[in-house]
Amino acid sequence: MDEVKEALRHMEQNYKLFLQQQFTFIRALQHTRENAHDTIRPVASISQVQSYMDHYCNNSTDWRILNMFLNICNDLSKLCHKLETIYSNDNITNGILERCKLLLSHSNDLSSIRAGYPHDAVNHLSCHEARNHYGGVVSLIPIVLDCMKEWVAHTEKLPWHTLHNVSGGSAVPEKRAPQDTAANVPIFHIPPSVQLEPQTSIRNKDNVQVQGSKRVWKKRLSGTENHRGKRKGPWKPPGRHA
Repeated sequence: MDEVKEALRHMEQNYKLFLQQQFTFIRALQHTRENAHDTIRPVASISQVQSYMDHYCNNSTDWRILNMFLNICNDLSKLCHKLETIYSNDNITNGILERCKLLLSHSNDLSSIRAGYPHDAVNHLSCHEARNHYGGVVSLIPIVLDCMKEWVAHTEKLPWHTLHNVSGGSAVPEKRAPQDTAANVPIFHIPPSVQLEPQTSIRNKDNVQVQGSKRVWKKRLSGTENHRGKRKGPWKPPGRHA
């Protein structure tokens, strides 16, 4: 979505540059229409502007401004198709995209559309030009930009789980597979207190055995002393009897 917003901002900047040269654009259409002997019918489609530029343009200034208009329309068309890759089961967003695709179709009749407030592209024209010749073609870009901004605003209100990529991807950040997650998580170590418990019990048993053996040894020693202590009369060295 951030990429879409950035592309839309870029196109709005390009349109502002084009709007500053609207009089140049109108003069270029007048020149090419005269060269084509086509001054009666209004400029009513993108393909008509393309034909004027390709076959009836005699100077670089006219060619440059007509090409600028066509490039902006082409960029908007590409963005519209890109928005189709973010699909939702929502009638409003689908309807907005269908309208954009229709407006940007090269054969679509633009003669009846007019950009309203806050756009003043039509107001820069004379009443005759606005009514009969150029009102539709100068209204195309601002109307499509408004539609795409409306699409973005409505899409941001939708739950993320309703959006997905038509090609099979997801608009929501994908969860990693369990094996990938496990690979990045440190191995769980058994706490020392739990890990040493069997060793401690063994050592306790060993201590009991050692202590028990000490007791037995002490008993044996004490038994020997008691056995030696059962003497009759005082002990006398051998050979020294009285």
